[in-house]
Amino acid sequence: EQRDGHVNSGMESGATETFDRLNEIVTAQATMMERSIEIVRIFDAPRELVYQAWTDPEHMTQWWGPKVFTNHSCKLDVRPGGAWQIVMRSPDGTDYGCKGIYSEVKPPERLVFTNDAVDKEGQPLLKGFTTVLFEEHQGNKTKLTLQTRAEGLVDFAPQMLKDMDQGWSQSLDKLAAHVSAVH
Repeated sequence: EQRDGHVNSGMESGATETFDRLNEIVTAQATMMERSIEIVRIFDAPRELVYQAWTDPEHMTQWWGPKVFTNHSCKLDVRPGGAWQIVMRSPDGTDYGCKGIYSEVKPPERLVFTNDAVDKEGQPLLKGFTTVLFEEHQGNKTKLTLQTRAEGLVDFAPQMLKDMDQGWSQSLDKLAAHVSAVH
């Protein structure tokens, strides 16, 4: 009788609503720890030059990273299974590392690689996977399609993931300026 009274009072529906809300929160938190973006850009430079800017450390140090960052270390072993590593420096002097492994290299059409943001000890903060396509476009221009996804591995990853499209967009803005200057 007492149990039936609780059930009839709405306790069961209240518990169901509570668990439904908990599921929404857990799902939202998981979503905040992953992000995928695609960016398509047209560069006023030949495909071979744009591709080279992604595969030559001399070029890559000039454009990789957000607009106010510089690069003081860049190592690229551009072949399937080869590693890459870049250390970006912010205006306040803080270093931010990123690294990965190339899984596909098809000059001058395609690059596929992992890209991990790492802490000072080299431990991953974000695990990423990126595909970059290079297509000839209207004469001597290049259409670049960047597809990337990342998974956060640390509690502050949602902020990093939230700014991911801005960071990539700024890098590609710097790439556009670099290949225009070289071309």
